[in-house]
Amino acid sequence: MGPQVDHLISLLSKLPGMGPRSARRAALKMLQQPQSRMLPLAAALADAARAVRPCADCGNLDSQDPCAICADRERDRSVICVVEGVGDLWALERAQVHHGLYHVLGGTLSSLSGIGPEDLALPGLLTRITEGGVTEVILALGATVEGAATAHWLTDQLRSTGPTVTRVGQGVPMGGALDVLDDGTLAAALRARRAT
Repeated sequence: MGPQVDHLISLLSKLPGMGPRSARRAALKMLQQPQSRMLPLAAALADAARAVRPCADCGNLDSQDPCAICADRERDRSVICVVEGVGDLWALERAQVHHGLYHVLGGTLSSLSGIGPEDLALPGLLTRITEGGVTEVILALGATVEGAATAHWLTDQLRSTGPTVTRVGQGVPMGGALDVLDDGTLAAALRARRAT
């Protein structure tokens, strides 16, 4: 292999879910059909790099600003769902369960990683709330120590702003068997129980 192939494999292996072996297989597939696989991918990457930017309102990635979600007047503007990252926003949109707006925090509080409150996009969220019309803020953060700490901190920060602050449910997944779940998930499920 030449230096160009090595460089391609090195770059591909840095992608999430791509180790060196997967990167080699992907590079080989592309190199075997460069006109139909590699060149269109290179063009799409260049186009996305030029056009896609964070939304000034919510932090989503889109080629328009405000993003298509924030610009959609059919969305419920009274509810803002706070997520850690754009991947979480995209997952919720795929599930088609939230029809309000979003706000991307850009991380969670983590003393080990050196992420403090000043590193999160809280000022933009507070501005959106104080502009009025927001009645609920949903905290859709991961069921991790950092997610829980961030949710607790955000609840304190938002308590005096007016909207109701709620948190996504956590616990037993659909189709999940109790005997294979970890203790934390089972505990969360029992604490989040509700009447049937």
